[in-house]
Amino acid sequence: MEKKPAFLCRNPHTLNTWRDRELYSLRMQRNREKMEREKTEQHQNQFKRKLRVCVATCNRADYSKLAPIMFGIKAHSDEFELEVVVLGSHLIDDYGNTFRMIEQDDFDINSKLHTIVRGEDEAAMVESVGLALVKLPDVLQRLRPDILIVHGDRFDALALATAAALMNIRILHLEGGEVSGTIDDSIRHAISKLAHYHACCTRMAEQHLIAMCEDHSRILLAGCPSYDKLLLTHRKDDYMDIIKSWLGDKVQDRDYIVALQHPVTTDIQHSIKIYGLMLDALLSFNKKTLILFPNIDAGSKEMVRVMRKKGIEQHQNFRAVKHIPFEQFIQLVCHAGCMIGNSSCGVREAGAFGTPVINLGTRQTGRETGENVLHVRDADTHNKIYHALELQFGKRYPCSKIYGDGSAVPRILKFLRSIDLDEPLQKTFCFPPVKESISQDIDHILETQSALAVDLGGTNLRVAIVCKRGNILKKYTENNPKTFEDRMCLILKMCKDAIQDAVSINCRILGVGVSTGGRVNPQEGVVLHSTKLIQEWSCVNLRTPISDALHLPVWVDNDGNCAALAEKKFGHGKGVENFVTVITGTGIGGGIIHHYELIHGSTFCAAELGHIMVSLEGPECSCGSRGCVEAFASGMALQREAKMLHDEDLLKVEGIDKLCEPITAVHLITAAKMGNSKAEAVLHKASTALGVGIVNILHVVNPSLVILSGVLGSFYQEPVQHVINQRALKSAQSIKVVSSHLEEPALLGAASMVLDYATRRTY
Repeated sequence: MEKKPAFLCRNPHTLNTWRDRELYSLRMQRNREKMEREKTEQHQNQFKRKLRVCVATCNRADYSKLAPIMFGIKAHSDEFELEVVVLGSHLIDDYGNTFRMIEQDDFDINSKLHTIVRGEDEAAMVESVGLALVKLPDVLQRLRPDILIVHGDRFDALALATAAALMNIRILHLEGGEVSGTIDDSIRHAISKLAHYHACCTRMAEQHLIAMCEDHSRILLAGCPSYDKLLLTHRKDDYMDIIKSWLGDKVQDRDYIVALQHPVTTDIQHSIKIYGLMLDALLSFNKKTLILFPNIDAGSKEMVRVMRKKGIEQHQNFRAVKHIPFEQFIQLVCHAGCMIGNSSCGVREAGAFGTPVINLGTRQTGRETGENVLHVRDADTHNKIYHALELQFGKRYPCSKIYGDGSAVPRILKFLRSIDLDEPLQKTFCFPPVKESISQDIDHILETQSALAVDLGGTNLRVAIVCKRGNILKKYTENNPKTFEDRMCLILKMCKDAIQDAVSINCRILGVGVSTGGRVNPQEGVVLHSTKLIQEWSCVNLRTPISDALHLPVWVDNDGNCAALAEKKFGHGKGVENFVTVITGTGIGGGIIHHYELIHGSTFCAAELGHIMVSLEGPECSCGSRGCVEAFASGMALQREAKMLHDEDLLKVEGIDKLCEPITAVHLITAAKMGNSKAEAVLHKASTALGVGIVNILHVVNPSLVILSGVLGSFYQEPVQHVINQRALKSAQSIKVVSSHLEEPALLGAASMVLDYATRRTY
């Protein structure tokens, strides 16, 4: 037995040394803290409410997708409380009273709702939806679930989603975003618009939901839940017993056909015709066939009449059934020589086994399919379908996992745990940018909606009246005062003068946008920290004094961010989802647009692109560090290098005896263009540093476009593109670098803040 340290075994009163007593006290304190933490956690868990999840199932097909989730929820009863509602064809004798298999799976059914109006025509479907809407409110009010899980595209599911949405119950929709080409599409998309959360099966379905303006953060790419079960259980040793129990003792593996055809409610007559031709082809093909009755949609009654008229139920090669348990159905599809019809099972689950499938008609048009599916869109005789059977029967295809990998349920349960019941219930939509509508308000027609733009630079203070089209109607320029008080007085004076002039040129000023150097909190309108070029300009609240004096809303942001906003509204960035603007002027700055939104960062210093380090031992930067892009490639850096060359008499070029003072970056560029090798070397180093900095941006943000703004933008465009082509990852080398055509990006960006927000209904 391991011997404990002596100081842990002794009575504290017998501890002689100071260190022994200290260690003993520390150990006892830690034990007390641990016990208090455990007690607190137990108390919190005791009062933590379980998430009430209601699963509503309407038919045998959707239960096969919902059952794995239900088992998962039941297995985590400490976190979830499962409520089960059964309605639709589950409760109809003609369709096998399939609610019994839910009970056999040991689920307690909280409510059974008879919602189907018989008739199997269009009117009956509408009446069934209405009947469900009449009965559901009482059930949902009694169960009071936190979230309702709805599957697919059935009219019963539409009634569930409608009732839950109107009763302010959160909805998780399974298998939204898919396309099948029938009325099911309309119902499926309608449910998606009512749902608050989505668990889709494929990447394409996810993209469809995003295109439908659904919030990407509420979309889970989970895969199909039924795959969790079928990928684990389809290779059972007793599969021949299952096959023989349904098709007789003489049938062999892969020597029979599974047929399942449903009506297409938007073209019932065509559905009936294709169904009859399918039966004729199967009769001629002379193979053992397991045929399932169609679902309860409009047209199913006529299809059953066709089946009975052809004597299918009495034919020796056919076994006609209304329902097969899902686990057994998996075995039958997996080992079939072929599956035929228009069931989604053919294009989804059958692909996981490589079972050959013949898809008939238009019901699954638009679905993603594996190579195992052969489509027969239309036929006038049964010969085309017969030929398809000859091509497909008995083949084996590679297994396809388009619709899932067997891990959907753990993903969905994790997604359910992440749902915050305290966040607003009202869902929001992520609409793409649209062309601005023409206002019919008489005031807007008679006046030009405009913004007052203010640009605070290191030397000049500028104010401009900017219209919605981005035209600068009038501009005012003054020297930027050195003190805070003088600067604020001048800003207000210039703004008031501009507002008076706006009346004479028929402009309505909607607000004031301010572009300034330094780090800015745009939410509060406060300059947190200024650059060295603008004195007495830290911790300055710009919004309040300007708004109080002018009685207008005021927006404030960093000049780099404003340049990005200007490009987004008026320049190369218009309509581009992700791009970066880099200002190449006195300093180096910029802004990042990601998913059409400007990125500010947690402490409002995102996009400080000039301070990306490209060298550990480079020249000193204005920020106090070394090796920043700005220390190599800014106008000030080039001016510094030009002066050094000039002082050493190395900036000379043929034909020019003496350079005009003061020496600037322009002299350096001119000397390089005229063949001065020293100037060329400086500019090559600056271009490379800027290019490497932009390559780092591409690898972090991965925009689709880089816009170079400022006086040096056009000069740097070509060499920066060259560096990207040489040094960027292959996937980023195709990103284009363009030079801005905007003459006043800071003013236009300041104006865009006003024009984008002030013209919204709400902001």
